Amino acid sequence: MSSLLVAIYNVPIFRLRKELVFPPPHLAEPDGLLAVGGDLSVKRLLLAYSMGVFPWYSDDSPVLWWSPDPRLVLFPDELKISRSLRRTIRKGTFTVTMDAAFEQVISSCAGLHATDKGGTWITEDMVKAYMLLHKAGFAHSIESWHEGRLSGGLYGVSLGSIFFGESMFARKSDASKVAFAFLVGRLQEWGCSVIDCQVTTSHMRHFGAREIARDKFLALLNAGLKQPTRKGSWRENKAGSQSPR
Repeated sequence: MSSLLVAIYNVPIFRLRKELVFPPPHLAEPDGLLAVGGDLSVKRLLLAYSMGVFPWYSDDSPVLWWSPDPRLVLFPDELKISRSLRRTIRKGTFTVTMDAAFEQVISSCAGLHATDKGGTWITEDMVKAYMLLHKAGFAHSIESWHEGRLSGGLYGVSLGSIFFGESMFARKSDASKVAFAFLVGRLQEWGCSVIDCQVTTSHMRHFGAREIARDKFLALLNAGLKQPTRKGSWRENKAGSQSPR
């Protein structure tokens, strides 16, 4: 089992060992920090997501695991798209694909965060781990292309009827937004019950995301995990840039 560790935050934090186990999410600290240590194996990541836990750390720290309360989520039928974004979608400025360039997307997300914030939580180990999760059929990317060049996109993890968003990037205005709108449209068609946005950002709030209590999120998660997982490649060549319904 896990054991308690007094971390640099001067509070008791669960230290993970080799066993594939996490403490209950309700034992997380007020800021959401639940545990430290462990690895980023496919099995551990899948267990973490199935419990409402995700890794978030930097190169100069051990692996940190979080389960925040409240949780930011987007219900697909509550998606909000601005008029300007709808115009961009209708113009067909971008071509959207799925799982066509996962490594490029996650590497671009890492590079963007490193440039904008002086460091990135998408470490080299994280990139390798999510590449394995992608090869296992659980992690997916959505890409926006402009004139044959990758201009933006996002990636996340799919389990049951839940999509866990991880990060997005854009090299051209609206590129990642078009990819996200396209993804939500597809997820609606596939019966997705909720998109986990993890922590609150104004960017996701503009899309209609809202905060809910962790207990409510975990109840939605448990129900969603009873549905089949759309495992494997979601690849779509020249999928277009249609608006979600």
